[in-house]
Amino acid sequence: MPATVLQTEHLTKTYRTGFWLTQKITSLNGVSLTVYGGETFGLLGPNGAGKTTFMKLVLGIIRPTAGGGTVLGRPLGDRLVKTRIGYLPENPYLYESLTGWECLELMATLHQVPPSVQKQRLPQLLDLVGLAQSAARKKTLRRYSKGMLQRIGLAQALVNDPDLVLLDEPMSGLDPLGRYQVREIILQLKHQGKTIFFNTHILSDVEQLCDRIAILARGELLAVGTLAELLGTGHTYHVRGRGGTQEDLAPWLDQLEYQGGFWQGQLRRSLPEFVQHVAGIGGEIISLNLERQSLEEFFVQQLRQRGYTQSV
Repeated sequence: MPATVLQTEHLTKTYRTGFWLTQKITSLNGVSLTVYGGETFGLLGPNGAGKTTFMKLVLGIIRPTAGGGTVLGRPLGDRLVKTRIGYLPENPYLYESLTGWECLELMATLHQVPPSVQKQRLPQLLDLVGLAQSAARKKTLRRYSKGMLQRIGLAQALVNDPDLVLLDEPMSGLDPLGRYQVREIILQLKHQGKTIFFNTHILSDVEQLCDRIAILARGELLAVGTLAELLGTGHTYHVRGRGGTQEDLAPWLDQLEYQGGFWQGQLRRSLPEFVQHVAGIGGEIISLNLERQSLEEFFVQQLRQRGYTQSV
């Protein structure tokens, strides 16, 4: 079993609002998660689900109302562990008057990275994020596009060679090319064995990048697991065949289409029993295809089952 990098237990955050601070809003409610070393973990949820609140609690930017956890074996908010964490906020605020190189140099200095190490690491990071060309290195950040800012933000999150990389909506506001570039960078980090935890509401990114995912809505954890674990139980079979009558097949198939002795539909009952039934009525199965539930269908289903239709 890989080492535990991040673990939370019943993590809860409640805010007080209103003029007299008498109203309470629960942003996060009893969330327990475990992230293991070397995996890419995606926290999925609609806007306002509590994803950023969870990440801020992990980073120690805010304190929990109840519950707790550990990061790299230390309590949440421990200062000693922050040197081993890389963080990219949803909207990185960087010094616009600095060039890409100067930005990384500043961040490396703040992390107390020795100058001799900086000379090797900074060019490697710029090359990793596709900003190694001299024009990008010398251009000030105010002249960077949204995609370039996200990429230099990723580079600054890696300047201290962290054990855990936290990314808050890394694809937010990017065009298709920018999303592709950032996704490729995350895949490279994954291949390097980095532990990556990121928040998102873009389902396609989750399917391509994550080893495991969790679904969060209104501060509550709805599901945790691998895609195979979460989606594998919801599979169906699409069957095509011939022979028998429509009345023979109707109890077995949903969305049944029957024409000229040929039929197709979604199997609703046991496959072995259906095969025996088709043989018994003198029919023949032409094709049988496993159709797994999509992540989008599973995501919406989880929300609707718990009455979260207003947040979708």
